[in-house]
Amino acid sequence: MPELSGMRHNASGTFAHFARRAWPWIAIFPLLVLALVAFQVNKDSLGPPAAVSSTLISNPPLPSLFDDLEERTFRFFWNTAQPDTGLVPDRYPTPSMASIAAVGFALTAYPIGVERGYVTREEARDRVLGTLRFFAEAPQGPAATGMAGYKGFFYRYLEMRTGDRSGDIELSTVDTALLLGGVLFCQSYFDKSTPEEAEIRRLAELIYRRVDWRWAQVRPPAISHGWTPESRFLKYDWRGYNEAMLVYILALGSPTHPVGRDAWDEWVRGYNGYWDSLQGRTYLAFQPHFGHQYTHIWVDFHGILDPMMRLAGFDYFDNSRRATYAQQAYAIANPMRWKGYGENVWGLTASDGATDAQFLFRGEKRQFRGYWARGAGGVGGFDDGTIAPTAAAASVAFAPAIAIPAVLEMHRRYGNYIYGEYGFYDAFNPSFTFDTSLRHGRLVPGLGWVATDYLAIDQGPIVAMIENYRSGLVWRIMRNNPHVRRGLIRAGFKGGWLDQPRGTAGKTAMREPASAG
Repeated sequence: MPELSGMRHNASGTFAHFARRAWPWIAIFPLLVLALVAFQVNKDSLGPPAAVSSTLISNPPLPSLFDDLEERTFRFFWNTAQPDTGLVPDRYPTPSMASIAAVGFALTAYPIGVERGYVTREEARDRVLGTLRFFAEAPQGPAATGMAGYKGFFYRYLEMRTGDRSGDIELSTVDTALLLGGVLFCQSYFDKSTPEEAEIRRLAELIYRRVDWRWAQVRPPAISHGWTPESRFLKYDWRGYNEAMLVYILALGSPTHPVGRDAWDEWVRGYNGYWDSLQGRTYLAFQPHFGHQYTHIWVDFHGILDPMMRLAGFDYFDNSRRATYAQQAYAIANPMRWKGYGENVWGLTASDGATDAQFLFRGEKRQFRGYWARGAGGVGGFDDGTIAPTAAAASVAFAPAIAIPAVLEMHRRYGNYIYGEYGFYDAFNPSFTFDTSLRHGRLVPGLGWVATDYLAIDQGPIVAMIENYRSGLVWRIMRNNPHVRRGLIRAGFKGGWLDQPRGTAGKTAMREPASAG
């Protein structure tokens, strides 16, 4: 939907658009900030941080609900995608355009379906092959109409019927990166010598190699959010901590149009404005929780650190764990006194909401939103009582001790209204009981507002991260993808599995996530 186009940009723009600083401070100021962060981390009340090591063991089994949830969420992608082109709707069942990020999540889900026995390898192979053929052959060029992309990037939304640009939507660097995450996962997963699987690998390489990352550095060394034929490059660049970490990793790893190491330095330079401490937990903050999930779907950050996180003393995986605990702590504190919030009902992220309007709640005028990037506290945080189950469900690999009870409790308490054919509907809000026209969803007497759509970009992390918890499948496969490894190494990551030779890094079992503390 048109409103989705900007919401992730707005959320990221709140944090990522910083003024350029003089060069000496690039080297000095982050060190001062990180020294303070390291001091605060030592006082952190969260409990023992995840060890910076690559010692790996198996995880305990998940409750049976997660078996059902994983398969239902997989079926969302398998059943709603166009079989010939692989295009996936942004939302369902409300008619919508296709989302290229959704296709990346779908391509990630298909091999999971093979491993879980939902579909055969041949069925998944054929679906992936059709999808990659479409994206390899889809028209690219600077024209405003009739094109799917330009310079190797793709428009955020494509028309489901034609595969062409939808309306005046922008060419999106981050959505292209999310698409490529799925493309490269399939490249490494389908490793047999058959002609079909060889073609998958060849097409994946073609699609990735032609992305001109340097072209998107209109204000180098940062990478722009995107471009349109009408207005050229968008005014924001990706900086700081948010969902675009994958953009820089893939841009650094490109064998054809790589950006320089200075691009990563520019990215992390914005971290100075992201360190936060919520309910006593210090971490790199990005209030909508999807920012702590997206890149982690494909990149296993256990025990690997770039220079900035080596100074901080913990890895990005542990950072997402801390952010997950901060989400729960915020819900327990419940500073805005919303209904339902508590130890096992939490999760603020980009999601559907009831409507864009103000109403009196507990004697105060409160702002409510439709689709919006919601987040817990801090700069850019917005909370209108809307909970998105994907925030907890897709965090099971980070913080199982709190994510598992949250999923079970939301299903137990609200499941009759928020759990359907394809798992959890996008969101619900027990506090919204107002008799008014709705932008999305419906009102349920005695419960409040509930969504009636599934959103693909919220579905994707659920199926992938449940599987990463259970078997580490996506992480294990992607540890051996040469482009991802190259990007991480060029960014300065070291340690853990990254120090193992390629071809062996994916053969270890999952490490048990850190204890609750």
